[in-house]
Amino acid sequence: MTVTGPAAPRIALFMSTSGHSGVDRAIRHLAPALAGRGYAVDLLKVRRHGPELAEIPPGVRVIDLGASSTYGALPALIRYLRRERPAVLLSDKDRVNRTALLARWLSGVSQRTRLVLSSGTTISVDLAHRGAFERWIQRWSMGNLYPLADQVIVTCKAVAADMAAYTGLARARIRAVFSPVVPASLFESRPPPPDHPWFAPGAPPVLVGVGELAPRKDFPTLIRAFAQLRRGRELRLMIVGKGRDHLRLQTLCDELGVSGDVEFVGFRRDVYAFMAHAAVFAMTSRWEGLGFVLIEALACGTPCVAVDCPSGPAEVLGQGRYGQLVPIGDAGRLAAAIGATLDDPPSPEQCRAAAKPYEIEQATNDYLRAMNLPAFATEVR
Repeated sequence: MTVTGPAAPRIALFMSTSGHSGVDRAIRHLAPALAGRGYAVDLLKVRRHGPELAEIPPGVRVIDLGASSTYGALPALIRYLRRERPAVLLSDKDRVNRTALLARWLSGVSQRTRLVLSSGTTISVDLAHRGAFERWIQRWSMGNLYPLADQVIVTCKAVAADMAAYTGLARARIRAVFSPVVPASLFESRPPPPDHPWFAPGAPPVLVGVGELAPRKDFPTLIRAFAQLRRGRELRLMIVGKGRDHLRLQTLCDELGVSGDVEFVGFRRDVYAFMAHAAVFAMTSRWEGLGFVLIEALACGTPCVAVDCPSGPAEVLGQGRYGQLVPIGDAGRLAAAIGATLDDPPSPEQCRAAAKPYEIEQATNDYLRAMNLPAFATEVR
């Protein structure tokens, strides 16, 4: 691994996240990867917000901006930019992006520091669930303030098209980049099965879903599809995740008479083990920014079926080349797709091919191109 030196170009990551979002997971992968390329990396934190790094690798500094809110961090961010003058400031999510825009302008470093704004969700769908003022301010800022940045990046082409259509931001200013989702090791070795009798040799195949037990993930459609399949074949369903809809989903299983073949295992750190030993992985989200769990399951070599929601699954699955896509909320079509995949699954090599662009080091290359930086800091002239 390349170790950064005192003169290494500096990349600042300004984040204020929930601590368990896709952005958190991406930054936990991206920060060490950038440092490994020889860049000095500063993770600028809003107090009590994510992302959290389990270990601080060489070349990475975690800087507490001393504020408990994003807007409250503005003075400290201005001081940081004037003092450090990083080559790039990368921020994510609209409130953070607006703060980054204002800080760069007030600090007077616009000629020195390249500003890259990121957004990881299908904005028109996400804002449909927000209040009127929040919808207005985000739509207005993306259309009118984001052009002041050097680059706007999103998770996939469909998200880029949606942002352009919904906000008026020119599509040419938005760049889709691959997210750093999976480590190379996941492609190279299969994790051992979970310590659960359903994964014992000779047991019926297991259908797996992963995600927060919340309306956005639409597990009722997965449970209804499973109930249809269960009438004609031996099959079990395991859902990994926790959330407020647990009781409602359990009640649905009782009503459909499949409770004995459905298990909710809660949040698990060994989630790759469940994905790797599933007969089929299914994702039924009503909307996504990309769908990290789908990519992770593919990287495990597991056959996948996904709902064609906005946005991400269609691009990840190559418009159906690497796994079947079905309409949102259609349990019948989902059941048919899962059944067909069980009967004739793609090879593990085909599945892994779909996930390869999201391998951490490959995706880091994509981020550096978006930042207008070379693959290694030593190449900076």
